[in-house]
Amino acid sequence: PILAVVQTTPYGRMRAPRRYSLFGIGIGAMMIGYYVMVKWNRERRRLLIEELESRIAILPILMAESDRRTLRLLRQNLEEEAKIMKDVPGWKVGERRYHTTRWVTPSNDELYYLRPQKELDNAKYGLQWYV
Repeated sequence: PILAVVQTTPYGRMRAPRRYSLFGIGIGAMMIGYYVMVKWNRERRRLLIEELESRIAILPILMAESDRRTLRLLRQNLEEEAKIMKDVPGWKVGERRYHTTRWVTPSNDELYYLRPQKELDNAKYGLQWYV
């Protein structure tokens, strides 16, 4: 035979919470959830601002490194061009393609035209070449 087990308390049979109690518990849980969410969003916004400020602070250093790398590659290209074109009469090493006195940033193709194709691909695509 199956025995029916009834849970009892000192006040009699234990009952489930009433409708209004469940409604109050649900509203309370939502209020706590909204509070935690607002608190986390504020913290996340603070962290994003801090990260942005740190990027802004380090940007001049990164730009200087990029400029140094560009100038080093240009110097190496000029040295290699002087070796290659030494027997050509009238060739001027480092003659500008653009007739201007302003600095024209060289493209990756101009920087890496005397280097292996793999270096050019790495400069163009970085770590995305395998995707």
